[in-house]
Amino acid sequence: MGIYDTYLATRLRASDADLPETVAVVITERDLFDGGYGTLADLFGWAFAFEAERVVVSVSVLDEEAVPSLRSRLDAIDAPRPLAVRGPEDHERADAPIQVSIGLGGQAEFAAAVRAVAEDVAAEEIDPGEIAEADIEDQLVFPSDPDLVIKTGAERLSDFMIWQSVYSELYFTDVNWQNFRRRDYLRAVRDYQQRQRRFGE
Repeated sequence: MGIYDTYLATRLRASDADLPETVAVVITERDLFDGGYGTLADLFGWAFAFEAERVVVSVSVLDEEAVPSLRSRLDAIDAPRPLAVRGPEDHERADAPIQVSIGLGGQAEFAAAVRAVAEDVAAEEIDPGEIAEADIEDQLVFPSDPDLVIKTGAERLSDFMIWQSVYSELYFTDVNWQNFRRRDYLRAVRDYQQRQRRFGE
């Protein structure tokens, strides 16, 4: 760990500002090539070392046929805490400290949640006039609302956690995922600490 990394870490821990409890990272399947899995394992350690309680990873894919291979590699990753991986066809909630989405877009997840609520209405388990936000949230595969969302390489999020990230703080960096280092993570967290969150107000 270099001097600059130590400086950033000291500033973060000395600050009165909150650290993010839930950190999300948006990457692509290509980002995982050429050492990208190692970067991801490192990120888990960095996040939990700085008091994150959950890490959410969204991996966008161009070809769904790649999902089984990606899932196998991600299931085997060296993670410091329990990990839940979900793909496009999964409906079971991901309640683990580390949650990984492979090719499950936010629009598809939200649409599935709405269909599930509609089925409950049809079964007369919910009164249409009493549908609340919590009813939608109960049907989402990824229940965590990220405090901080980190996107490497480009300033666009694609189809990412539409419902959950509405009040998230977004951090974009030009650093490509394979080159993402501890200091880059600390910079993102420091930027988060310097913001004033308004939660839509």
